[in-house]
Amino acid sequence: MKYRQLAKTDEQLSSLGLGCMGMSYAYGPTNEADNLATLHKALDLGINFWDTADVYGAGANEELLSKVLVDNRDKVFIATKFGFRYDKEARLGGAEVDCSPQWIRQAVEKSLQRLKIDTIDLYYAHRIDVNVPVEETVGAMADLVKEGKVRYLGLSEASAQTIRKANAIHPISALQYEYSVLTRDPEREILPTARELGISLIPYSPLSRGLITNRLDVSKMDASNDFRKHLPRYQGKNLENNNKLAAAFAEFAEQRDITASQLALAWVLAQGEDIIPIPGTKRVKYLEENAKAVDVNLSQADLNAIDDILAKYPEVGDRYTDEQFKYTNH
Repeated sequence: MKYRQLAKTDEQLSSLGLGCMGMSYAYGPTNEADNLATLHKALDLGINFWDTADVYGAGANEELLSKVLVDNRDKVFIATKFGFRYDKEARLGGAEVDCSPQWIRQAVEKSLQRLKIDTIDLYYAHRIDVNVPVEETVGAMADLVKEGKVRYLGLSEASAQTIRKANAIHPISALQYEYSVLTRDPEREILPTARELGISLIPYSPLSRGLITNRLDVSKMDASNDFRKHLPRYQGKNLENNNKLAAAFAEFAEQRDITASQLALAWVLAQGEDIIPIPGTKRVKYLEENAKAVDVNLSQADLNAIDDILAKYPEVGDRYTDEQFKYTNH
């Protein structure tokens, strides 16, 4: 494994982290034995940057990670998030954003209890609460740093203006956004702002929620436990476009003797040393496959070829529904 430095810290994080959401939430059925095996394999591979959130499975994901984290605390840089107040019965919805200092106090204690640790390495505001000034939110987060409950602070899906306001209150080390070959929105304003302020970008869904792997069979997805089924990219003409795009992308990857997943991750890694993607998986074989992406070097000709493929299949579709977009870019 190769490593990259988290902004404003001395922390060396694996160039590919591990997104753990799908082990408990949103991406279909899960198996605890497989999940635990994947977490242990991550340790073996030197993947030391694990990402979760209190809303993933209504706390179940943090509890799952604790089963490996407690005995390996010195080997894992753990990130979790607060901000969604969720209904335990509404696993794929029923959440509202609350970033008030009062809720932050409750949320951090619950996360620490579920993770069974004393300190969270990186604590994110999962979304921005439009009803609470970000200065108040980050001020409360900064208090947690002073108290030793949290080490570093991050934001997720915040606007450039909010990032600036937040960073003025306390150093922000990480910005989490969806970023992949199919989702390049952060390039317009977020990535330039992060670089100006010296903040690491942490892309989630760098495999475009599996679309770019050329392995998904959307027809077999169950809308009751896989929220991708509801997203515009998985429907109608967008899905037809994306299946063709994924096939062409996989063909190009095969020409380089790598998989589509490795090509997609190598593309994200090639966008800058200040970028640390966190692909998610719940299976050992895909974790091992993804990890090899850190050794893939893409030339400018490769990057141009990828742009050409994307240009041929432009009807990708939105990454979220209108309702989900309401929570972003505040």
